[in-house]
Amino acid sequence: MPMYQVKPVCGGHMEVDLPTCMYNLPNVHGQHGNSCGSDHALQNGEVDPAVKALEARQDEIMRKLYELKAAVEGLAKTVTTPDADLDLTVSSSLSFQSPSTTAFKAPADLESLLGKDLGALRDIVINANPAEPPLTLFVLHGLLCQHYRVLSSVHVHSSVAGVPPQLMSCLGPRHADGYARQLFQLGFTLIWKNVPKLQMKFSIQSMCPIEGEANVARFLFKLLSLYPSDAAMATQVDSWVDTAFFQLAEGGPKERAAVLRALNSALGHNPWVAGADFSLADIACFCCMQKNGSASTAPANVQRWLKSCENLGHFTHSKVLQ
Repeated sequence: MPMYQVKPVCGGHMEVDLPTCMYNLPNVHGQHGNSCGSDHALQNGEVDPAVKALEARQDEIMRKLYELKAAVEGLAKTVTTPDADLDLTVSSSLSFQSPSTTAFKAPADLESLLGKDLGALRDIVINANPAEPPLTLFVLHGLLCQHYRVLSSVHVHSSVAGVPPQLMSCLGPRHADGYARQLFQLGFTLIWKNVPKLQMKFSIQSMCPIEGEANVARFLFKLLSLYPSDAAMATQVDSWVDTAFFQLAEGGPKERAAVLRALNSALGHNPWVAGADFSLADIACFCCMQKNGSASTAPANVQRWLKSCENLGHFTHSKVLQ
């Protein structure tokens, strides 16, 4: 039903002066037949092949840029190492391996544990104070070299006045020949720096720094062998690791004596600290006893266990550095 009418405010035909300084476009609204006259119009919901080709090209360019970025980051580490001012040692894992091996079930590849990283070497950077050498890391580094191709390097930060020669060669002899980073699976970079607590940096984007020798040792040991699937056994291993670092290494005489008694009792029933298998608990307890010098006064079962550890050959380098 019509309501009211208004008079037109303009005539039926009105000329509009269009600018001529740029370019003209055809009037889409004045075309008849196909409502969209462009050659690249969508028909029946299908995407124009030209648009598909453009998207595919863009994806390919982004993929190449990502690979190039990863490759540049890997090459950048060969020029300068984070937090290091002086490069003194570059050693290859092939030149420092323990003669004996331990039955670890190492992962087939590192991608399952550390994630996929195109083009860049997985570089573990550790800041340690030379006043307190991390003996457990030297043992774990030797074990890592038996399972992976490790590119090891030692650096000195400007906050440290001087480092003893034995600490400069703690990861093995200098690798004199030229090397290509892409030939290695893992990078192990140790920086002697004036830090209150040991620090480890692996991936700035995906994880925060790890502090404390015990926590770094747990991270490195999981690259060698997964923790026991039994929750009780894994808890026992973690308990012995904490006991070794917080009581055996840093505790007073009474605490150390109590730990040695508990260790002697545990070794009276099992060949190793946490049971029938060699674990991180053995590495932590052995290295902490080397630090505080309590190995010479240990009970009988502990003395037998110390000899068993020495026979493996993993702890030879840590004893020399102590």
